[in-house]
This record gives sequence, structure tokens and C-alpha cells, in this order.
Amino acid sequence: MAKVFLICGKICCGKSTYAKRLRAENNAVLLSVDEIMLAVFGLYAGDKHDEYTERIRKYLFEKSVEIIESGINVILDWGFWTKAGRAYARDFYTARNIEYEFHYIDITDEEWKERIVSRNNSVAAGETIAYFIDDNLAAKFAGLFEPPSKDEVDIWTRTKAYDKD
Repeated sequence: MAKVFLICGKICCGKSTYAKRLRAENNAVLLSVDEIMLAVFGLYAGDKHDEYTERIRKYLFEKSVEIIESGINVILDWGFWTKAGRAYARDFYTARNIEYEFHYIDITDEEWKERIVSRNNSVAAGETIAYFIDDNLAAKFAGLFEPPSKDEVDIWTRTKAYDKD
């Protein structure tokens, strides 16, 4: 039976790059909340952003089961920032007898700040469509992120370990 790979890490830590490589290695479908949000609402969903992302997460959980039941691996690329969010995912898949694997992208604060600057420069130059992370948003996300413990994660990787082409 197929399994689900859950990618955990801060915003702008390299989750999507990692997920794309994992997708190629595991013949998987990649499901991303950001991809849908950006495609449907563009860069600004306004005050409804959090509501929309939660609705998309619920939809993608259900869609992932359909895909897995079809025999195809799934990668969920949306951060799993909180312990409660990771527990929900574990319970969701365990209740359905679906194998899952949590991958955590670990990053130092210095690397994280460098990645934010790099992404913001790419967004400002029109080279990529992604969220611009200003200082207030970075502080908000840093405050929301709850790093996982070693027992919550199956694969623990450092950004620099895979970020080289």
C-alpha cells in the first residue's frame, strides 16, 4: 500500500524543494496548501487567509486518502508547525491504517533569515510567485512554530544536507 510523507518545518526552510525531490524519488503526488492558495487567491487572501488554509488542509487530508487508496504515494507539504497539527495527522492516518512518515527540515536561525531574504528578493524581482515574508510575518511564524521532538519525526534532515544541486 502507498504511504504519505508529511513535511514539517518553518516557512521558507526549504520544504517545497525537499518535497519535490522526495516526490521524484518516491513516485508521489505532491499536495500543497500554498500552491492552491496562490493559484486561487494570488498573493493576498486578506482576512480570510487562515480560514481558507484550514479548509484546504481538510480537503487535502481527504484527497490524500483517495490517492493513497489508488496505490500512489502522497507528500503533504504544509509545515505541520504545531504539535497538535502533527498529532492530528498521525491520528488521521493511523485510524485509516495508512502508513506515514514525518520528515523534519531543520534550519538554523541564520540560514532561515538568509532564505527569507533570498525568497523576498525573488518575489520582488518577479522570479517566483510566493509569499513575501516581512519582519512582522517572520516574527509571527517564528512564534507559531513548535519544533518537533525526536520521537515525533521519522526523518530529521538539515537544510544544507540536501540544498546543494
